[in-house]
Amino acid sequence: MVIKSIQDDIFNSKAKHIAFAINTEGYNDSGFAGKVSSEYWPELANCGKNEIGTVLSKTIGDKTFHALVCHSLHNGWGENQADIIKECFDNIPANEEEIATIAIGTGFVGMLGGADFRQIVCGMHDSKQQIMLYSNYTLEAVINCYNEEKGYTKRKIK
Repeated sequence: MVIKSIQDDIFNSKAKHIAFAINTEGYNDSGFAGKVSSEYWPELANCGKNEIGTVLSKTIGDKTFHALVCHSLHNGWGENQADIIKECFDNIPANEEEIATIAIGTGFVGMLGGADFRQIVCGMHDSKQQIMLYSNYTLEAVINCYNEEKGYTKRKIK
């Protein structure tokens, strides 16, 4: 469940866990994954093929980075994005500690691949994990988006 929305640099997070999206092909040298690979986890840039739903984790210092395999460079994000995101977050071994994440799917690669941030938010919100979303979206906006997508409200925001 998304418990907080924070407008700050995720790398300054007090959370011990940082989660982000990577692709099935294992080419993660751009976007947020590219930043993680260039500054913290070099082997992530070309980590080989992985199945959707897989979580790769690496601890560096006091942070554990969790790379969520949730889309394909060739086949895009697919139609069950909420389920995949929920599965990935639920598979993070965080031991009930908070997990920091970014607005997954809103970057250039995500938009080109058909990422639907509304569905991604639903997957985050349905997760059993305690998620801190580092983005410009308020917690109220996230909850409203979730409620709209789940049909709990008749009001739609365009």
